[in-house]
Amino acid sequence: MPARILLVRHGQTEWSRSGRHTGRTDIPLTEEGRRTALLLGERLASGPWQGLPDVEVRTSPLRRAAETAELAGFGGRAKDWDALLEWDYGDYEGLTPAELQDLRPGFHIWRDGVPGGESPAELAARADEVVAWARSAERDVLVFAHGHVLRTLGARWLGYEPAFAASLRLDPASLSVLGWAYGAPAIERWNDTGHLG
Repeated sequence: MPARILLVRHGQTEWSRSGRHTGRTDIPLTEEGRRTALLLGERLASGPWQGLPDVEVRTSPLRRAAETAELAGFGGRAKDWDALLEWDYGDYEGLTPAELQDLRPGFHIWRDGVPGGESPAELAARADEVVAWARSAERDVLVFAHGHVLRTLGARWLGYEPAFAASLRLDPASLSVLGWAYGAPAIERWNDTGHLG
């Protein structure tokens, strides 16, 4: 069976809780974010995952992702990878969607990009690098990263343009699995937060 890629969005931070665009600002998890990362780890340690003993693990170097990996039990196996950094929001770093609408009515990040940061095409190029790595593996891979880069990764796994990622919601501490169906790339699981209930 071809390799799959398991995606984990980092746990809650103060900025994710308030809806602020958090690109390269390196902020820690909240207490709730740490709690949910531990719950995710408990889930992955049990069936059917059994601790994922054979997966190769990569994480964004930003501490909210690296801390999630550590608390979930994968810190010692995870390698930092800049390709998993969150979208560089440039001039819009720290702003909420409501503030962006006040600034630019009708603004849509997946269409318009951000001044002073990465374009959707640049973000997609990084996601394509991760997809190529995952597909070259002879085993499943696990990545810990951020909402927008993981949503873009999902779109690119399926062969869609980055704008498709707008339709892929992703909550903190969620688990997603990109795999295969009938020999074609498919979503096996998306935005699964069953371990948080």
